[in-house]
Amino acid sequence: MAQRRMFSNRITDSAKFLKMPLSSQALYFHLGLHADDDGVVEAFSVMRQTGAVEDDLRILVAKNFVNVLNDDLVAYITDWNENNRIRADRKVDSIYKDLLLEILPNIELTEPKPRADTGKATGRPMDNQWTDNGPHRLGKVRLGKVRLGKDSNIYSSSNDEPHIDSKKIKEIISYLNEKAGTKYRASGSKTQRLIKARFNDGFNDEDFKKVIDIKVAEWSGTDMAKYLRPETLFGTKFESYLNQEVKKSKTNKGGDSYGGLEF
Repeated sequence: MAQRRMFSNRITDSAKFLKMPLSSQALYFHLGLHADDDGVVEAFSVMRQTGAVEDDLRILVAKNFVNVLNDDLVAYITDWNENNRIRADRKVDSIYKDLLLEILPNIELTEPKPRADTGKATGRPMDNQWTDNGPHRLGKVRLGKVRLGKDSNIYSSSNDEPHIDSKKIKEIISYLNEKAGTKYRASGSKTQRLIKARFNDGFNDEDFKKVIDIKVAEWSGTDMAKYLRPETLFGTKFESYLNQEVKKSKTNKGGDSYGGLEF
């Protein structure tokens, strides 16, 4: 996911936007910052991290700033193309693209094309590229180092495209099932896409196990236990979960449960 996002003043200075509570406005900005290149974001995770309440999201939906795509609060930012114009050779398709097109078949999506710097698959550029209208750089792009070490065997040495060993995926899902008492299948296409996406980001199998341990310790025995699943754990908030302190679970007596929101 990109590290920089933009917002259009036409949207954020409008009366419709400014009449919303400040908490709903703040949630909109956080959702935009965490959205992928298609404008899709896991709203539930953002709400939990920012302390937003369900009414903040309801207001965004009612004002047509956000469309909720499923019960897990995967959401699409309605004015995404107004806020962000992403170059086709840098654009990475959302892992929720199929869901997005199923719910909103008429939206305009940027189609990826081969990268200008390598001619290969789309993604972030390998150098600091200039804007088309002058030598004004948007800022230095810091390239993260690929984690090799014990897990270097998951990358193919013959080309730049990572090859994920299917055994790694099975081990991760088996670990999740063991720790969370679940019965997820490693063969699920969405599960495989999520895990491969995180490996492609440079994470390794120990990172997956750490995230599972952290969230099992925090969510077991609470209303959040139902979110101990690949779609939540291995999505766009993976790195945030990885850097989170371990918290012991507490029974949630009537606490927030955003998975049950109705719109």
